[in-house]
Amino acid sequence: MQVIKKLKRKNQVIYIVSNTKTLFLINKKTIRSSERMVFFIPSYSKNTMDYKQTIDFLFSSFPMFEKIGGGAYHPGLERIEELCEHFGNPQKKIKTIHIAGTNGKGSSSHLIASVLQSAGYKTGLYTSPHLKEFTERIKISGEEISKEAITDFVNQHLVFFKSFQASFFEITTLMAFYFFAQEDVDIAVIETGLGGRLDATNVLNPEVVLITNISFDHTQYLGNTLDKIAFEKAGIIKPGVSVVIGEKQKETSSVFEKVAKSKNAFLIYAEDFCKLEHVSFSGGKMKVDVALLNHPSLKEVEVGLGGFYQEKNIKGVTTVLELLKQKGWYISETHIRKGFSEVVERTNLKGRWYFLQQNPAVLCDTAHNEAGIKFITEQLKTLSYHNIYVVLGMVKDKEIEKILTLLPKEAWYFFTKPSIPRALETTVLFEKAQQAGLKGEVVETVAEALSKAKMKAGKDDLIYVGGSTFVVAEVL
Repeated sequence: MQVIKKLKRKNQVIYIVSNTKTLFLINKKTIRSSERMVFFIPSYSKNTMDYKQTIDFLFSSFPMFEKIGGGAYHPGLERIEELCEHFGNPQKKIKTIHIAGTNGKGSSSHLIASVLQSAGYKTGLYTSPHLKEFTERIKISGEEISKEAITDFVNQHLVFFKSFQASFFEITTLMAFYFFAQEDVDIAVIETGLGGRLDATNVLNPEVVLITNISFDHTQYLGNTLDKIAFEKAGIIKPGVSVVIGEKQKETSSVFEKVAKSKNAFLIYAEDFCKLEHVSFSGGKMKVDVALLNHPSLKEVEVGLGGFYQEKNIKGVTTVLELLKQKGWYISETHIRKGFSEVVERTNLKGRWYFLQQNPAVLCDTAHNEAGIKFITEQLKTLSYHNIYVVLGMVKDKEIEKILTLLPKEAWYFFTKPSIPRALETTVLFEKAQQAGLKGEVVETVAEALSKAKMKAGKDDLIYVGGSTFVVAEVL
């Protein structure tokens, strides 16, 4: 029997040992007890896994919040710190921008990355969840990490990963740090998962921090008041690092200011620096004049994202870019214009106010909480259509009743569910929707629901697909 690796944890030492048939873990403290318990791990084949097997292994071996919810939520930094230490602390070898918030994290991350790419910087981008393919989570200058890189990395460290009780998000966060360091990126934009203070990404010392906004989501984990949620998000504020608050809210401002003061971090509200004028939306894009404090305004800036909620994101992103410029990063007006207008092409952003087709128009958006859905329903009212049909699915841990009351009552609904364990059952959704005054029918799969909506819709009608990121993923 041979010791492969020794791991130190709180109050215990774990040895990974092997013989010719089996690999297993022994807790040193337990071995010395009278019970002599041994924890076994199944033996590993010497044959390497292909990409599909690798992804199946990641999905099945590590708890994944997107699929199962709270059972996969592992708050705390101890595990990610151990993972990073084992791999030489790659997070300390890269410059980063760290982004938290309830809504707008993904769009803001992609906008910032697109501008940095247009400025010629080799830019990492780490976001979650993915819509279609795991590789979407880790990008370098707009290119998704290769399937071969993921496969080789997991196969090389398979024994270690199987011995480590980490979550799916912790493993993927480590991968992002590792690949960004290996590829020697100039800077990486890192989006938090859930929360901030105890989020696996919160082992960074970033150039700038952005907190987009605070609204109600994941209240069972982050708190049931805006100030409690804000405190969790504010946990990514670091000593001496400038922090941009994307939206000034009376319920949360004092929280951010207190945390920033305690860490001697410069805090700026985006709306105090950046104003938007002459905003218009057309063809899934936005055009706007960006007025900057003590700077010349940027006239008629085109943004390749068409959701009303992007107005809030643009203010925060523009302020972050200015702070980066003050730190010596070269970002010109041309870079901002190109980065904003070409964000979808440069970063391959999917699912934000995205039209799949016309005649009838099929529109999807990943908004999935009360604040996000409110923006969507307001914008739907501005569109011209004869009838509206909605393909709607949700997950269990949302403010379902509140969201349903916001949705258009004149629409005909196809109540469905995405193919994940966390999905809300169609019968439950249908019952709650009826109580909210919505009319429609139950369809068990997203694909069938969209197909039925297309058959029912005329060429002047609109089909909206949403309610969950995972519903949108199945139609893209």
